[in-house]
Formats: sequence, structure tokens, C-alpha cells
Amino acid sequence: MAKRSFDIAVIGAGHAGVEAARAAVAAGGSVALVTSRPETMGQMSCNPAIGGVAKGQLVREIDALGGLMARATDRASIQFRMLNTSKGPAVRSPRSQSDRFRYVRSLTQLVNEIPGLTVVSATATAIETREGRVRAVRTDRGGTLEVKAAVLAAGTFLNGLIRLGEKQIPAGRAGDSPSLALAESLKQLGLGVHRFKTGTPPRIDRNTVNFGALTEQTGDEPSYRFAHFHRCESLPQVSCWHTRTSSLTRALVLDNLKLSSMYGGWVEGTGPRYCPSIEDKFVRFPQRDRHHLFLEPEGLDSDEMYLNGLSNSLPLDVQTKLVNSVEGLESARIIRPGYAIEYDCYDPAELELSLESRIVRGLYLAGQVNGTSGYEEAAGQGLAAGLNAALSLRGEPPVIFGRAQSYLGVMIDDLVTHGADEPYRLFSSRAEFRLSLRQDNADIRLSPLAHSHGLITGEQFRRVRRRQDEVAKLIELVRRTRVGAERINPLLRRCGSTETSESPTVEKVLRRPEIGAPGLFSHLGGDFAGFPSAVIAQVEMEIKYEGYMTRERSRQEQATRLERVRIPARLDYSSLQSLSTESRQRLASHRPSSLGQASRIPGLRPDDISALMVELSRRKNK
Repeated sequence: MAKRSFDIAVIGAGHAGVEAARAAVAAGGSVALVTSRPETMGQMSCNPAIGGVAKGQLVREIDALGGLMARATDRASIQFRMLNTSKGPAVRSPRSQSDRFRYVRSLTQLVNEIPGLTVVSATATAIETREGRVRAVRTDRGGTLEVKAAVLAAGTFLNGLIRLGEKQIPAGRAGDSPSLALAESLKQLGLGVHRFKTGTPPRIDRNTVNFGALTEQTGDEPSYRFAHFHRCESLPQVSCWHTRTSSLTRALVLDNLKLSSMYGGWVEGTGPRYCPSIEDKFVRFPQRDRHHLFLEPEGLDSDEMYLNGLSNSLPLDVQTKLVNSVEGLESARIIRPGYAIEYDCYDPAELELSLESRIVRGLYLAGQVNGTSGYEEAAGQGLAAGLNAALSLRGEPPVIFGRAQSYLGVMIDDLVTHGADEPYRLFSSRAEFRLSLRQDNADIRLSPLAHSHGLITGEQFRRVRRRQDEVAKLIELVRRTRVGAERINPLLRRCGSTETSESPTVEKVLRRPEIGAPGLFSHLGGDFAGFPSAVIAQVEMEIKYEGYMTRERSRQEQATRLERVRIPARLDYSSLQSLSTESRQRLASHRPSSLGQASRIPGLRPDDISALMVELSRRKNK
């Protein structure tokens, strides 16, 4: 049997896998990326889109940390939209409709350009351990990879089972075989297994759609880029289309529920609450006939359109009737039917905040194997897992992303502290400091950490610092410059704002809700001309929302103080008699790494945290 040695093996080349491999190599590890299909890295098994509410912020963070997702997205973007523009800056999120095929080609090319990365074309079949620690990964090609750590990023492939009505097909996704041997190996290692479900809608032939009956959704100005440090040419932009289900759709679903995999009793796994199937929508909301549907193009050179909102596991003949019951799709032809897929995942409460398993040391888990849904969530976890795997082999402490620092930190803390009893999806409402965690400042927040661990280059870091300097320079200019009434009143009249008889500072004018920074600086000219749009946007946020941000930063400092109070990993909670028996049991079960994490454990009271703080202080002094 052939043996090859690496520091780290990354199992799976989906979004979690490629980001894990890239981060591990950047942090100094020799890495093998194990995948049975090297030509389909980052395959979009479901919706051909990247970003969205909270997810867009996460993609920007991944890019600020040197990841690949944003670069591949920019190369494949065929429609860009900034969501929630009518709301505050905390929830504005970029989203890109992507050409599915160009995206895969771009991401595969980026991975193949990583110096020192070895792509192993094989399927992992087992993880070997010695004394509770990862020692090797076996593959189906008769080879063994001797490693010091492994990142498990197998997506939905572990015991994957596609459901279509009463029909079941063992598969990791349509067209790919499931990973049965590896799932059995992980079970033998003692990882706590959950069974989750996700689904996908049918793909429609665009040549059979009556677009005249649909509502067109055009994109925004395509000059926006997800990537902070790289630029590429824009592809032609296309439209998406909106329609709704009908009363006939509802009747068809309810009349055929017994044929659905989920409602017919064939599906065992727990499905996502926030991305429900069409069966779930009509069962949960029986009074509603009309649910939103979106037709989204799969690519510039493809006739397939993704029917977003009609995910289901009904037989093909019923799916055809469902599609034809929708306005504009009366003659539409299904190219590929929708289906449900069940798969094994593992309890993320068994992980450290570094994403290392507490059951098997040297094993890091990332993506849907941790109970999450979505490409973006998977990619973020992969980056953190790969980075920390490499740092552990160098004898360095792991990077723990804080909730006050990033959406990535919010997600990892949610998973490890609370576990996942259903597929986890990131939302802006999960982030208590979301005004500070905007998509426009991800590089400023995370580039110092990225640079210190080799994830971005020195020149890239200097570019971020130069932008910070320009922001500071413009803020200082805005605060010290006064403008006469005769000069500013014409702009105030045009914007419908009350005229002034004074000479206000530019800062005071900019605080007015109806005054935008680009128009104000263009009107003033002179010293205010020539600043990049990204700098102007940053300054506008800082000035208009200064009061809110000051209060939020105060709360961030309080939270950071709790995070700095570390809890010994081997602390005997049973000896803490000042806590109730229930609280001691909860703490022993979760084993939080800090007082901040302990404060978020369900069921613990503020009095418990105060008592724990006193105990830790007493033991430290003793």
C-alpha cells in the first residue's frame, strides 16, 4: 500500500474544503486536498448565487482573510444586487447571481494556482487514529495519507441519500456517489451523529417560459466587487424573474402530500426552518395560496433556470403539474426535477471554538458536517478550520474569531455553544454588534489578523492601511471645515432640506438624513474632491451613525472583557459549590473556554456567571 506524508489532509473540495486548503497552506502547512472529482471544486449543488442577508457580509470577511470565494464570485457574476438598501447600513448585504459553470471553473483554477497544495484524486474511506489523535487518512485508491491533522469538509456526502417521492437513490448530490465507508469510520470514532435534510427545486427550460407573464428583476450597477484586493472584467448582466404560486399549486401539494418523501414518512432527517420546501409552506401556512417564486438563470450559456422557492421531494409527474400551475410556467418543461437529500452531520457542541473535535484530536470539522446550510457558512468554517489546523502543528494558539469581530465569529460561537438541532443559517439578527460588522468594513476589521498569519500579503495589508488613513483624513476635514450659508443652501434646497442662516460644519450638514456624502462632497469640491467611493461611504457611515456606534463599541468592550476571562480546560465544575447542580452540569457539558462563552449557554443565569467569575478569581489568587 502506497503511503504519502502531509501535515494536513482536507477531505472534500466543496466550499469548506477549498477554503480550508488555502488557509492551511498560507499558514505554512503541507496540505493534501482529497476529492474524487477535482474538476468540480466548489460545485453549486443548489442555488447558483453567492451572498445575501448576512451571507454577503461573511463573503466579504472570507475575502479579507485571503479566501477564494469572493474572487470566484466576481469572475462569474451575471447579476449583482445590494439587498436592504432601504434599511440601515447594518443589514445591507451584497448578493451575486452567478454563472454556475464559470464559477466552478474559476474556483478550480484558483485552487490549482495555490503553491504547494497537492490535489489527491481519490475518495477518503477512513480516518485512522492513535491514542485519540488523527494519524492517517485512507482512500479508495489503495493509498494512505499519513497526516498530523485532518479537516473534514465532506458536505452532504456522508451517508447521502436522495429522496424523490418514495424513490431513494444513494448519492452525495445528483450524479455523485455517497461516502458510506467514511461515515462508518467516523461513527466508530465516536462522533455524535445527527441526520439532517436539505432540498433543491426543479430546473426549468427557459425556452418554455412565458416571460411576458412574469415580473422582471434587473440587477444593480455591476461595478461592485466582493473581492477587496483583486479586480476582473465584468460579464454581461442578466435579469431574474418573479412569479407566485396559485390556488391550484396549493391544491396539488396538499392532495399529494402522501407522495412527498417528507410527508409520506420516508425522510428521517430534520430540514431547514428558514428555507422550507413547498410542502412545508402550504402545511405551515394553510391559509395562503400565493408564495413567492423566482426564476434565476444558471449561466450565460445555459437554458436551465433555477426555480427558487419550489424546493420539493414529490414524484416527477406531480412536480410537472406543480410547475405548470404557476403563472408564466403553464408550458414550462422540467430539465431536472427537485429532490430532498438526507445526510449525516455531527454535533458541533462537541467542537472547540477552533473547530477541532474534542472526541478526536487533530480532527477539524467544517461546513454541512457541522449542521450548517449554505455555501458561505461552509466556506467561512473551512477557512477557520484550515488555519487552526496549521497553527496547531506549529505549536501556536488557535485563532478564535470573536462575536464582536466578525460574522464568522458569531456563526462559530453559535454552533459550538448552542449546537445545531436543525440546519443552521446565518442571519444579521444573530449578530448583536451588526452595526460594526458591516460588509463595507470587513477588510479593516480583519486584515490585521489576516496579515499576522500570512493569509494576505504585505502589500494588500498596506492598501487597507492607506484606506484607513484616507478615512481618518476625510473625517478630520469634515469636522473642521465650515461652509457658508450662501454656499450650502443651494444643495439643501435641491435635497428638500431646511436652509440654514449659519455657517455649519460639513459634519453637521452630513448628519442630515436627506444629505448624502457623494452629493455633498461633489457640491463642495476643492479639498473634498478625489476621494475613492469606498472611503466616502465609510466616512458617511461613521458620521451619520456615530451615536449608535459609540454605544455599540461600549457594549463590545464589555463583551470583550468577558471573553478575556479564560476558563481552564480541566476545571472541575462539580467542585464549584456556589453554583446550582443544574448550572454545574450545564457547564460541564459545554465546557466553555471563556466567561463570555459561558454567559451564552442556554439555562445559565446572570447570577451563575457572577458566581463563576468569583470562583475563577479566587482560584487565580490562590
